[in-house]
Amino acid sequence: MHADDYLALRGIHKRFGAFTALDGIDLSIRRGEFVCFLGPSGCGKTTLLRIVAGLEAQSAGSIVQAGRDISVLPPAERDYGIMFQSYALFPNLTVAQNVGYGLVNRRRGRTQVAARVDELLALVGLPGSGAKYPAQLSGGQQQRIALARALATAPGLLLLDEPLSALDATVRVHLRNEIRALQRRLGVTTIMVTHDQEEALSVADRIVVMNHGVIEQVGTPLQVYREPASPFVANFVGKVNRLQAVAEGDHWFRVGDKRLQCAPGAGAEFRAGRAVALYWRPEDRVVGSVQAGDPLGCAGTVRHIEFLGGNCLAEVEVDGIPGQPLQLQYSLNQMDEFGVREGASVQFALRADRLRVFATGAAP
Repeated sequence: MHADDYLALRGIHKRFGAFTALDGIDLSIRRGEFVCFLGPSGCGKTTLLRIVAGLEAQSAGSIVQAGRDISVLPPAERDYGIMFQSYALFPNLTVAQNVGYGLVNRRRGRTQVAARVDELLALVGLPGSGAKYPAQLSGGQQQRIALARALATAPGLLLLDEPLSALDATVRVHLRNEIRALQRRLGVTTIMVTHDQEEALSVADRIVVMNHGVIEQVGTPLQVYREPASPFVANFVGKVNRLQAVAEGDHWFRVGDKRLQCAPGAGAEFRAGRAVALYWRPEDRVVGSVQAGDPLGCAGTVRHIEFLGGNCLAEVEVDGIPGQPLQLQYSLNQMDEFGVREGASVQFALRADRLRVFATGAAP
């Protein structure tokens, strides 16, 4: 365990009968870090969070928190606060009683509990609401109360199990920014489970991308987005174009009738004849200044436009690459400037430094 590590998971396995939910998870989380477990439903992210909390027992492996082995400790003996998607507030208790519940169970004095509850309600932006009941609050307010309760005992670790997924979009964005700001202010080590990639990209220091019980990639949001470690990560995080191609050596690839070249270091060291897939993000293109003879220069016809507010996605049938249209991102101003509309011809160049290449099928 590294000196900066606060939580270390080593060889975590979890089996439910013949089904393997987690398969050899190794992960270290630094003190004060905000980490998101990101992945589709059933990938194992919530199971892993529950194992950290002691709500689920691992089949194998160890957990060390702040230098203490907590692998077999019951939840009450672990140092964490937890916040669930369903709020899990007691409807028959007031807000103040909900927030102070864990403190009362720890035999804190009434005056001390009341002072801590007032402090936490102010911290989450709901001062003076202690006498209300959960049913009198909105969903966003209830989630703030759940957060205050999770922080009441000043835990070393904060666990968030899809805490915002039950809220509407506007409240969700506002509350996730508040949670991130509060986490930075308190410096509490935090793990959040989410299937929302935008949520993970916006709040995390590092993202742990999971799929079928294994970790596909661990990295900063920028690393995961720009440098996906696998086809799954490339497809799951953000929008991406995928082109079937054949390697020709020296970073050249043939796609349909076109030859495209990528930059060294893009995962492009494949022998000639190898079947590969090329991945580009819709924004990874150059428009308006395409040089004649550019090895990544393309022309095509706009077949469809998806309006996304300040940006649009144009589906372009590329000359020489039949049956593999590309999605290109344009701002509204660029749509006007370059005459991007359905049926129009467009010219662009793909960015060689942003291309990612992964093998497909078996090697010849």
